[in-house]
Amino acid sequence: MKIDASWLYPVKGIIYFARHPFFYPLLRARFLPALLLSIFVLTNLFLWTYLPQVAFLAIFHGRKLAWINGAILVAGEGAAITALLFEAFLVDETLVDIFDATLINEGCGDLVATSRPLESEISDPVKQLGKPITSTIYSPFSLRQIVEFIFFLPLNLIPVAGTPMFLLLTGYRAGPLHHWRYFKMLGFSSKERDGYLRGRKLRYTWFGVTALILQLIPVLSMLFLMTTACGSALWVARLEERRKLAGHQNDSEISPHYEDNPPQP
Repeated sequence: MKIDASWLYPVKGIIYFARHPFFYPLLRARFLPALLLSIFVLTNLFLWTYLPQVAFLAIFHGRKLAWINGAILVAGEGAAITALLFEAFLVDETLVDIFDATLINEGCGDLVATSRPLESEISDPVKQLGKPITSTIYSPFSLRQIVEFIFFLPLNLIPVAGTPMFLLLTGYRAGPLHHWRYFKMLGFSSKERDGYLRGRKLRYTWFGVTALILQLIPVLSMLFLMTTACGSALWVARLEERRKLAGHQNDSEISPHYEDNPPQP
């Protein structure tokens, strides 16, 4: 049985990325800077802020739980800082290419062609990508999201329930941003985008939660940011498949049935 839960797509993106070597040049170009940046940020955070935060958390959580929650708190801070620096200066163009190449490989090249020319005679989806003719942003820089992320970090101070609350609230905000490019491809206005999301908030929240959990993994967070773009595009491909199927069904219902010898009036 085919499982199509939204929270699984970031995980599917990891598997899909690993199985398709045409992504590897994009990874090689960004992995070393991402790795060095992640190591630098996390080393400094753990060196200077981990023990003070553990000491503070021990007041509320006890010693054993404080070590765990302190690590989660520092990893969250590291993810926020690294993502802010990396997305702002290094990776957004790569995420767009990963997203677009996945769509092409899944038969949605017509969607990608709305914003950039494609060299369709080339078999490699990444090499098919031409220079964008319109603004191409995978996920817009959101100061509000960064501020909310930092604002919600203290929820981890709440024993047991705090971390799930933090993941849900940040996932709620982050989930829809992973389809920002898709909404632009469809030509949605902000009002149309909000209307589309209104009945799908839960699915996008769970997608955002899974993506955030992966990005909280030390050192590998930026790798998973790239594979999540792949998973996001896989979800779009399934949505487009259903949208086109629904359109064909509507056409068949509206169009009259052909008859070789129609009855005479």
